[in-house]
Amino acid sequence: MDRFVLSVLVENKAGVLSRVSGLFSRRGYNIDSLTVCETHNPNQSRMTIVVRGDEYILEQIQKQLAKLQEVISIKKAERATSVQREMALVKVKAEANTRGTIIETCDIYKARIVDVGLESVIIEITGSEEKIESLLRLLQPYGILEYVRTGLNCMDRGSIVM
Repeated sequence: MDRFVLSVLVENKAGVLSRVSGLFSRRGYNIDSLTVCETHNPNQSRMTIVVRGDEYILEQIQKQLAKLQEVISIKKAERATSVQREMALVKVKAEANTRGTIIETCDIYKARIVDVGLESVIIEITGSEEKIESLLRLLQPYGILEYVRTGLNCMDRGSIVM
């Protein structure tokens, strides 16, 4: 199955997120990632939705979204013509003998340590999904206690606006 990123501009009203996510669940489509935030225009929000499927499923999703009254526009984001980033916070065991190596690993990935405890650190990393996955693999042997990810954010390159 292919992975698709949809950038959906919607009216910034109560219940819109519920209507969009309900559309997916009623059709049996899973959402891999969903981020929503008000845009520079307070009357609009942008949803970045990551889904898996084939071209037929993508077409069906786009048609169903277009039927929702609050949807202003829908665009399939292409990796080559957009900037796609995610942020994660990762809490890792950091004993005295491993803390230096963890800090060096973070430096390589341009990740920041945002909290230090007696037995753990919290790391903030921003980048592509692949970059975040790579750091998680390297931190796994030290003991990842927990992590949280924002989901993908996406914006077209250049002067094109949605």
